[in-house]
Amino acid sequence: MEKHISIVIPNYNMAATIGHCLEAAFSSDYKNFEVVVVDDHSDDNSGEIIKKYPCKLICLESRSGTSKARNTGARNSRGEYIFFIDADCLLERETLSIVNRTVSFYGPNVMIGGTYTRMPFDRTFYSIFQSAFVNYSETKNTENPDYIAAHAMIVDGRTFEKSGGFPEDFMPIIEDVEFSHRLRRSGCRLVMNPDIQVRHIFNFTLLKSLRNAVRKSMYWNMYSLKNKDVFKDSGSASVELKTNVASCFLNFILIALFVLFDMSAFLYPVPPLFMFNIFINRKLLRVFYETGGILFGSKALIYYTMIYPVPIAIGTLKAVIKWIASVFPAACCRVKRANEKNNSLH
Repeated sequence: MEKHISIVIPNYNMAATIGHCLEAAFSSDYKNFEVVVVDDHSDDNSGEIIKKYPCKLICLESRSGTSKARNTGARNSRGEYIFFIDADCLLERETLSIVNRTVSFYGPNVMIGGTYTRMPFDRTFYSIFQSAFVNYSETKNTENPDYIAAHAMIVDGRTFEKSGGFPEDFMPIIEDVEFSHRLRRSGCRLVMNPDIQVRHIFNFTLLKSLRNAVRKSMYWNMYSLKNKDVFKDSGSASVELKTNVASCFLNFILIALFVLFDMSAFLYPVPPLFMFNIFINRKLLRVFYETGGILFGSKALIYYTMIYPVPIAIGTLKAVIKWIASVFPAACCRVKRANEKNNSLH
């Protein structure tokens, strides 16, 4: 039986990709669906592009953020199930059919996740690296994932309504992680179906890749520090990535000590550390090889182990600084209130 599926797409100044996104949606081999696009007060011509397609367009009166756009789209949808994607994601022709089979199997009160295709829409090295990396990270644990990403998230309408939706006063990103964790605490099951895939448009250069890593790392660590789960193996914030960053910087310190003191003993741990890192990340490195062959796999190995840890570490450091800045004023206020209370007792 075909379920009625509502595809909800938030849009903000995505004129470069929203046409591709809608074209792919309406090319689906599945017919029982609607598309709801919520424009978050864009100032480009994306609204004119959206109007060319037979979808429901809702325009917010002021810039309100992705969470409110998704919530607005969900509340104005008619489907039994809501399928959240982004304006730079392209449905595969068979994606909705796979979604229908999956929701029919699991039933309501289950949040179902999909992921990126390994090969993105644009075929630059940095885009392929990111797409393959996310695909691997999100599909490692299919039966009990830590969260479901909103670039391919399916939830039944009643569960979404009861949940209250995405947090609208939250950080600019990671809102899907908070939403997933909240639904799981309420008794909703999370599952991942790797066959539910969207093809992402990254258009990544080296600089965009590094900036994305800094931003994602900062917000992810801010959330993790607050929730005291920094060392949890969760999606792209995996044990593999954390091992990779630690290995890179330990080797950097050892090489720096060698240069500083001219003692070859500092270099002895470098090869074992590097090989240990390769062993821990062997499954990801195999995915790089399977995605783009030996040349791409070799470049991805170098980028991932020697360059990518730097922006991740920068983002982590920024998160720690922000966390300390938020903790200490709170601590000072508690001490001040305690002192005032003690003085009043005397």
